[in-house]
Amino acid sequence: MATIKPFKIEVNKEQITDLHNRLKNTIMPSEIKGAGWSYGPNNEYVSGMIDTLLNDYDWDAQVEAINKYPQFTTEIDGQNIHFIHVESKEANATPLMLIHGWPGSFVEFLDVIEPLTNPVAHGGKAEDAFSVVIPSIPGFGFSGPTTESGWHHDRIAAAFNTLMEQLGYDKYGVQGGDAGAIISPAMARLAPEKVIGVHLNAATMGFIPFGPIDPAEMETFTDNEKVRLGRMQQFMAERFGFNAIQSTRPQALAYAISDSPAGLLAWISELFTEYGDKVNMIAKEKFLTNFMVYWVSGTAASSIRSYYEGAHDPNAWTPKENSGVPTGVAVFQEGDIAIRR
Repeated sequence: MATIKPFKIEVNKEQITDLHNRLKNTIMPSEIKGAGWSYGPNNEYVSGMIDTLLNDYDWDAQVEAINKYPQFTTEIDGQNIHFIHVESKEANATPLMLIHGWPGSFVEFLDVIEPLTNPVAHGGKAEDAFSVVIPSIPGFGFSGPTTESGWHHDRIAAAFNTLMEQLGYDKYGVQGGDAGAIISPAMARLAPEKVIGVHLNAATMGFIPFGPIDPAEMETFTDNEKVRLGRMQQFMAERFGFNAIQSTRPQALAYAISDSPAGLLAWISELFTEYGDKVNMIAKEKFLTNFMVYWVSGTAASSIRSYYEGAHDPNAWTPKENSGVPTGVAVFQEGDIAIRR
């Protein structure tokens, strides 16, 4: 059994000084006047975020807040894995793993830890309580870079099942969005006797129709489903370029986003702003803390490599058996759109 070690984020002052120097020396690209975000993140947004990082953002305070949660690391299948583990005080709390995606991190889940582990204090009932496990996907954040190929979604799913076993959980639920929406069902398929339920948002891969849809099947779609399908197809046609790059030539991009913090900030900003349609959708502080996790952990390159691993996994595109585990999919009118069938 691998050793589980306590972990806390440590602020490296030299690294922060280097970050600030790089930000101050950013060379802003030329842009088309009045183009907004039609070509990508505009200079006004990126320079504004740089200014906030340099003058109004307190990384030390964020580290202090995160370090109040119990964090740990362990080694599974040769890979370091970082995770938050908060046990509920309620005796019969349900174990629950929460899984992020790219360009997210465990930071996305910080605000739900208290309501999930202590529901009574938030208007819920004791039987609603969960003990939560929030891992950093291998290659992301404080799990550190992956050092070998083959860390595809099924391998990650197996590692996360092992993590729950190491923590002593025989039965547990899983929740995930984006990559987490691929890993969570994979965990259920690998261990249907242990996973008691799956909840997904930003359902991808097996849920988004990448290819053409048979006209006969299209005839059975409701009006709402046709609207959702149109939105998904528009996203694939107009805004899925990052996937093509990260699935085919991630190392070429890695030099830019590993060397330039402005480059990394701009590259991940689109998915946090609905490609500029909702620039203030995520609070600046939350977005910048997520950015900082990538930057200080040096995982910009390894995180995007995960797309290459998924695209080159021969089993990724094969039909999947139903695990039999109850599964819920959040369907929103905008964003994270899914079609039930």
